[in-house]
Amino acid sequence: MDRRRFLNASALLGGASLLTPLAVRAQSAAPQAPAIITRDGMRPQMPSGIQSGDPLADAAVLWTRGDRPSRMWLEWSTTASFANAQRVRGPFLLPDSDFTGRVDLRGLPPGQEIFYRVMLQDLHNERVMSEPLEGHLRLPGAAGRSPLRNVRFCWSGDTMGQGWGINQEWGGIGIYEQIRRLSPDFFLHSGDTIYADSPIPAEIKLANGSVWKNLVTEQTSKVAETLDEYRGRYRYNLMDEHIRRMSAEVPQIWQWDDHEISNNYSDSKDVSADPRYTEKNVPLLVARGTRAFLDYAPMRRFGDAEVERVYRHLPQGPLLDVFVLDMRSYRGPNGANLETEENATSAFLGRTQVDWLLDGLRRSPSVWKVIAADMPIGLQVGDGKDAAGLDKWEAIANGDNGAPRGREIEIARLLRGIKQLGLHNVVWLTADVHYTAAHYFDPARAQFSDFLPFWEFVSGPLHAGGFGPNKADATFGMQVMYEKAPKEANSPPADGLQFFGQVDIDARSRALTVTLKDLTGASLYSKTLEPRRA
Repeated sequence: MDRRRFLNASALLGGASLLTPLAVRAQSAAPQAPAIITRDGMRPQMPSGIQSGDPLADAAVLWTRGDRPSRMWLEWSTTASFANAQRVRGPFLLPDSDFTGRVDLRGLPPGQEIFYRVMLQDLHNERVMSEPLEGHLRLPGAAGRSPLRNVRFCWSGDTMGQGWGINQEWGGIGIYEQIRRLSPDFFLHSGDTIYADSPIPAEIKLANGSVWKNLVTEQTSKVAETLDEYRGRYRYNLMDEHIRRMSAEVPQIWQWDDHEISNNYSDSKDVSADPRYTEKNVPLLVARGTRAFLDYAPMRRFGDAEVERVYRHLPQGPLLDVFVLDMRSYRGPNGANLETEENATSAFLGRTQVDWLLDGLRRSPSVWKVIAADMPIGLQVGDGKDAAGLDKWEAIANGDNGAPRGREIEIARLLRGIKQLGLHNVVWLTADVHYTAAHYFDPARAQFSDFLPFWEFVSGPLHAGGFGPNKADATFGMQVMYEKAPKEANSPPADGLQFFGQVDIDARSRALTVTLKDLTGASLYSKTLEPRRA
């Protein structure tokens, strides 16, 4: 950057230095956007809003998307008035990232409310700034800090599936507004953040004779194949005002599952007979879907050695650790799932991820360890039949109700490892099956019993067709303590069978309460778990 351009930009931003990446300067006033008309008569815009994600005691990721080549700038403060605001220079937003960009904001004060605003600087005219968009997040406390405060977060999954899109006459995706109103510390999206394989039609006739009317775009009119079509799915979701509002006010933790790429994809996925796909190269579809997810997820990225890694550990203070799993990237092919030994075909998490999880759980100083899984452990989730007519399986369970076989072997090793380490207070949260449930895994009623009893809670969909309930597999002694599901497959959102979960940890008693909720925010089922010492 030459000196003239530096002086122009520096003056515009109140003297903030542009000489070092993410330079931070204390400022008492926000940058003033001059009244300059650009070539198209508009300042830069952020049509997809802003998001924050992957909160830590002293850090959070801030994300936005622009509408043109621009540079991201942000300010943050611990007060809503932005007194003594800190200013940070962000990345260039260019077409190669679909004009998305993020800042991994570090050095934040633990446990504080953080107010932030994001602005874009037009690269066609560096004197032109966008109007700011304001957001908010709440950081967890640091380990060992006191006093403790209550923890609240929500989780669910499955957004825009089975052709059910944004119906503005119905009020849009209102379940996100229900979550926002609870003011959770964060929202965990348990996968299927988009449905790349589900076209969204303009209208769907409902059973009662009425018509569901979708907002439609070119990219959502067919299955996603190109990079722009995959990205277009995320742009579509962020067209909804409720999603944008929650995203600006509540930090998110994203994981993924299959529909970010294609239904039930694994190494055995084959779309050669699917007339919807003109691109038959599944690895290429995986590459494009992965790139789009990483562009749009408000997620902290790993280094070049693991640039596409999704599984990660996010400590949330003395009361809570969150371990985000990736049950998609390291699995073997979907098949009969009946192997008698652990191998590449039976892999689900993969040995590296299982070892990472056990080590992280062992090291965790927090009272509660939440394992965020994108698929349930003991529910039978099918994937058609193989050439020999045997059932193929998409998840862990294989329906034989006996000793661990196939992917169950890996999970048995994980559960045994948790017991050997003496780790109590481990809770599993998941989505995927499009209904809500509470499951208790009891070794006294299991075929494989070398594990500590634990709970798994299921929620979703956020906005997709309702399904279920699925059959339970007896290998790990899963007991269905509660479930609510539609009576007919692909129940529309208008039926109200959309769900999310709420988790509250009381700072005084350290008890953890899980509440399963519906589209209106009504409580359906609640379970309080008391902490246990090792």
